[in-house]
Amino acid sequence: MPITREEALAILHEFTHNENLRKHAYAVEAAMRAYARKLGEDEQQWGLVGLLHDFDWEVHPTIPDHPVKGAEILRERGVPEDTIQDILSHAPHTDVPRDTPIRKALFAVDELTGFIVATALVRPSRSLSDLKAKSVRKKMKDKSFAAAVSREDITQGAEALGVEMGEHVQFVIDAMKQVSAELGL
Repeated sequence: MPITREEALAILHEFTHNENLRKHAYAVEAAMRAYARKLGEDEQQWGLVGLLHDFDWEVHPTIPDHPVKGAEILRERGVPEDTIQDILSHAPHTDVPRDTPIRKALFAVDELTGFIVATALVRPSRSLSDLKAKSVRKKMKDKSFAAAVSREDITQGAEALGVEMGEHVQFVIDAMKQVSAELGL
């Protein structure tokens, strides 16, 4: 039986105390829900996967522990196995294939949401309200900006999802605008 958003939030907040990591979860959740709506999929399910995908990062911040050890916690909490497998798929070392739309979308939005936040924070407005895909794509070319974010993952994610990069970036920005207050942007 699926868990509720409230149950997922309780798990997230129990294991994630860093406010920026929580905001990342909210951003990924918003992007996942938007893609679910666009593709006619289960918005609740996609949102839960986005919300919980990195819940264990503070307690298991290394590969190969994340998200494998987090999956064990989710199983103990009664999270359905399909949700756990979808979460595991975002990390290449788990060998869980990205062979479904939900898994492709999670990979496609994960790194991108963080990059969008970084781009918004260096703008004079420090907001998503006036951020456009063109600005994000320009920053992607600057390898020293948000250097820890894999541009390759962002590009591969959009390709796997079958969307043009500019369209994908703008779609995720627009999704994140829906939770801009929660993101502090």
